[in-house]
Amino acid sequence: MEPYLNGMAPYFGCIVGRVANRIKHGKFTLNGVQYNLPINKPPNSLHGGHKGFDKVIWDVVEHKTGENPSITFKYFCRDGEEGYPGDISVTATYTLTSTTTMRFDMEAIPENKATPINLAQHTYWNLSGHNSGDILDHSIQIWASHITPVDSNTVPTGEIMPVKDTPFDFTVQEKIGSRIQEVLGGYDHNYVLDCGEERDGLKHAAKVTNPSSSRVLDIWTNAPGMQFYTGNYVNGVVGKSGAVYGKHAGLCLETQGFPNAINQPNFPSVVVQPGEKYKHSMVFEFSKGC
Repeated sequence: MEPYLNGMAPYFGCIVGRVANRIKHGKFTLNGVQYNLPINKPPNSLHGGHKGFDKVIWDVVEHKTGENPSITFKYFCRDGEEGYPGDISVTATYTLTSTTTMRFDMEAIPENKATPINLAQHTYWNLSGHNSGDILDHSIQIWASHITPVDSNTVPTGEIMPVKDTPFDFTVQEKIGSRIQEVLGGYDHNYVLDCGEERDGLKHAAKVTNPSSSRVLDIWTNAPGMQFYTGNYVNGVVGKSGAVYGKHAGLCLETQGFPNAINQPNFPSVVVQPGEKYKHSMVFEFSKGC
């Protein structure tokens, strides 16, 4: 546990919050009050600050066995923690809904102040298996016809840009490595999820396939956006069995509210009022390809 608490792993497998992704200059104004957050990814605040939800111990509050086993974690985040307003209670439940499917449900309720909440699940995927190199030979399809383009500090500019005729177009399946060199630094962009089929109230966000293992991962969500990140900043992280994870060792598909939405009035709001409930669900579905 120690390396995770000390931030040695770059958000491997965790829940990030209270607000996932970047907040420009670590500042926002809500109900006439300006809030200043830790600048942990200069010049911005990233994934909740220096000690976000990825670096705290959550309590296990429920554990079910049987046909659909599940586990529920809870964390109580206090007013002022990492600069954010208000107390919030957060729960995260992982459920095995079948032998090849996992559902993930996050909920949060502000108790006394309006506050931005935008939680994301930050697993790095490599369908080739552990210690198997990079993910550039994986193919991906993303059900989004637009992205939110970013400035030089990876913060959305406020635009909604069509992906057509750009290296960001994954509306049909494409190999990740085929055009990554055309994107400065690699993919680390929010996709506007808008054209996936719906199932059980969740929309199809992405499909990842790997030729060497024939494994397929489909992701479904009720979030408006998804950060597609190709592990551009992973550099010499030592993992299990002494494996060393380098650049592009895994890819992340972080379903989320739009980055910096608290400062962009044209983005879907991430502000939750006291007594209201924030709900964010995902389904990870595994299968075997041809």
